[in-house]
Amino acid sequence: MRWVRDLTGRFPQRPHYEPRELDYECEQIVCGFLQDKYGKVKFPISTDDMTILVERDTSDLDIYADLSAEGEDIEGVTDFFPGKRPAVSIAKELSLHEWRQSRLRTTLAHEYGHVKFHAFLWDLRRPKLFVDSELEKGPRCRRETIVNAPKKDWMEWQAGYASGALLMPITTLKNLVHASFREWGLYNHVETDSDQAEEVIKRIVEMFSVSRDAARVRLSQLGYLSKVAQSVSLFDKSGP
Repeated sequence: MRWVRDLTGRFPQRPHYEPRELDYECEQIVCGFLQDKYGKVKFPISTDDMTILVERDTSDLDIYADLSAEGEDIEGVTDFFPGKRPAVSIAKELSLHEWRQSRLRTTLAHEYGHVKFHAFLWDLRRPKLFVDSELEKGPRCRRETIVNAPKKDWMEWQAGYASGALLMPITTLKNLVHASFREWGLYNHVETDSDQAEEVIKRIVEMFSVSRDAARVRLSQLGYLSKVAQSVSLFDKSGP
């Protein structure tokens, strides 16, 4: 991680993480958790285990929260407190309906991304750290930015990337994708709208129990899906 100027104006400076840093840290967190609990690492990580992981590193987790007062389409909230662990709230609608389990896990992982990669900002409490007073308590995460926030919204982008990296850890995902590419006689990416793209997305969904959108975004961020025919290496994309 390194410090860079925050072009959004919300902070004087903000942390910049390379994608490989987020991938490494998230894989270590998830695999370590599963190894400690079960003596082995197996995916998908369950909703219960994702919940336990968030509870472990927070002061409070409410997965039945009424977030209507936070604003339209807010599905996750992380509140930070200097010197204390963060508190996470998840919109109750995600827990009340079985068909939204994938969305619940994705949102839990997103908020955990804030917990792990942004809590230290509130612990620092440097003078004039918070230019934007609305950020004093912590991020309010909208439905449309949980998985695929624009890079200019660096805090949401980082948490969204972490969400994908937690639910679809890099080594297991790479092994699945590379095996698929070898099967099809391909090198390092497939065209976004191709049959192979649909198939590899399907395989990711089945292995990690994530939504098609989450799988597509993860594969795109890693350069495995491309709209143009070009050579793409795994870590050539710089993250915010």
